[in-house]
Amino acid sequence: MICLELFWSFFKIGLFSIGGGYAAMPLIQQQAVDLHPWLTMGQFADIMAIAEMTPGPIAINAATFVGIRTAGLPGALAATAGCVAPSCVIVTALAYLYYHFRELTLVKGILAGLRPAVIAMIASAGLSIVFMAVFGQRTLPAGKSGIDLTAAAIFAVCFFCLRKWKLNPIGVMAGAGAAGLILYSVL
Repeated sequence: MICLELFWSFFKIGLFSIGGGYAAMPLIQQQAVDLHPWLTMGQFADIMAIAEMTPGPIAINAATFVGIRTAGLPGALAATAGCVAPSCVIVTALAYLYYHFRELTLVKGILAGLRPAVIAMIASAGLSIVFMAVFGQRTLPAGKSGIDLTAAAIFAVCFFCLRKWKLNPIGVMAGAGAAGLILYSVL
């Protein structure tokens, strides 16, 4: 019975936590601490810290840890399955609809309209990272602000290498990390 409760609770969390794993944290707290007496607030805080530190999506990690703490391995499997089931169902339904209706003018128009929005979202995230590295804040500074010349130089070199020689981005990221480690430990 506890595994069914875990599955259902995390199914609702997976269905309504739009915005990523951090958006799921209040929902997980409500289900695991407030609604069901599965965890204390201290245990919940510990599980969230562990879920953040481990690789993978934080909501799925949290579901697994809450499930294992509550009902062992069967609980972990039930909670994790409940957390991922809504996404699997929705993506499968969307893929089915796309496959059958991709040639319709309406669908082509919707996808053509979404393309610029997706590009804008990716560019916004990229610019936020650049501004955070170079200026120390997420937006372009209004007044005078100190520029981190080391970060700006690493960015410029990486951008040049990616555009000029079409290098593997993973290798460029590893090189940037190594350069940052060396330059920031020396400077």
